[in-house]
Amino acid sequence: MTPAPPILEQLGGDAKRSYVRQMFTAIAPRYDFLNHVLSLNIDRRWRRRAVATLSWQHAPAGRYLDLCAGTLDLAVELSSRPGFRGRIVGADFVVPMLRLGRRKAGRVAAVGADALDLPFQSQSFDGCMIGFGVRNFADLDRGLGEIARVLKRGGRVVILELSTPRVWPVRPLYRFYFRRVLPFIGWLVSKHTTAYSYLPASVDRFPEPGEMSDRLRRAGFTEVRWDSLSLGIATLHSGIRA
Repeated sequence: MTPAPPILEQLGGDAKRSYVRQMFTAIAPRYDFLNHVLSLNIDRRWRRRAVATLSWQHAPAGRYLDLCAGTLDLAVELSSRPGFRGRIVGADFVVPMLRLGRRKAGRVAAVGADALDLPFQSQSFDGCMIGFGVRNFADLDRGLGEIARVLKRGGRVVILELSTPRVWPVRPLYRFYFRRVLPFIGWLVSKHTTAYSYLPASVDRFPEPGEMSDRLRRAGFTEVRWDSLSLGIATLHSGIRA
């Protein structure tokens, strides 16, 4: 039996890694559709903001990593920017997601890889972007350390992640939608029994922005900052490899 989301942390990192891989493999065919529907298409705007924050113009012919790439939406966004001449590697340990993404990202190299043990040389990328992936890490600090390892000095990491709004009345309305409405729609479309219950549970367990900034600094990043998007529904973290 696939472990239910509430007991994942009790079972340890290996259980979480296994669950996440199985879950995303199962929902891959409907993943893009549900992302756009459940976010009311706001996720497209968030990705554009993430790519803009990457500051790729400093190395337009550089090498960039789309980590936890899924169906390669961030890679597609970067590759379509006028003036971008670089190479993009999309890495994810859920290979079926990458296969689906390849249909829309012909210029992107897709690599099956675990974010906690990346198969890349140290200091081999000019920048790294991650969309909705770090909260799925079985070991967050180890994953941030791997990102720092593969980035060149001066390279920027940009992390786009879901969060919980703090402002009333947005917070209670959002929590009702996120915990009640979203799981039902997700189950109805994907037919997966726990994937869209795991989503709000994983967001609740993810570090607050201030703590996330501290962990980025400990991993070796400077000029760390975070920006709240769409009244706090998402947060954009960034930092420079020291």
